[in-house]
Amino acid sequence: MIKIAVTKGRIEKQVCHLLLEAGYDMHPLLNKDRELLITTQDDLQFIFAKANDVLTFLEHGIVDIGFVGKDTLDESEFNDYYNLLDLKIGQCYFAVASYPQYKYTQFNRRKRIASKYTTIAKRYFQSKLEDVEIIKLEGSVELGPIVGIADAIVDIVETGSTLKANGLEVIEKISDVSTRCVCNKVSFKFKKEEILTLVKRLKGETIC
Repeated sequence: MIKIAVTKGRIEKQVCHLLLEAGYDMHPLLNKDRELLITTQDDLQFIFAKANDVLTFLEHGIVDIGFVGKDTLDESEFNDYYNLLDLKIGQCYFAVASYPQYKYTQFNRRKRIASKYTTIAKRYFQSKLEDVEIIKLEGSVELGPIVGIADAIVDIVETGSTLKANGLEVIEKISDVSTRCVCNKVSFKFKKEEILTLVKRLKGETIC
């Protein structure tokens, strides 16, 4: 049996459809109610969890595989996993965003950058050799420049409509984000054949 943790919500639905297209029986998942753990006829056991908890289950060996966004992977300190496949779903990107004048402003102090993703923000500005103040916001991070607590934000951008609606724009693109299939390293050692078969089927490869 392969144990899988899936990020609840949109990723869960998209992954289910990908596995269905790969020939797996996903009807127990597509028709589930509030169940948090389901086992299918293909000997796949699914746990449905928040993104950060998917990584926690991987780290402690509760599951073999996790389906989770690259944003969660990049923000986490956990890196003891194999990145097996980019599913090309949930595609968006990290960006620095602010009011248009940000690009032309000469700052005589440290810039203040608001973000939910403080690790990613710190890493990005360190790579640019910029010493900035990172301010953590958990809700609508666009409020940072609006209320004046920050000069710019680092956030995920999908359509850019929320930025536009609040007079903000993308200043710099940081990195692409999509949903990844990652694997516990110990599990890969002991279930390599089963795990690679699942990955090949997701890729549409013929299984001999």
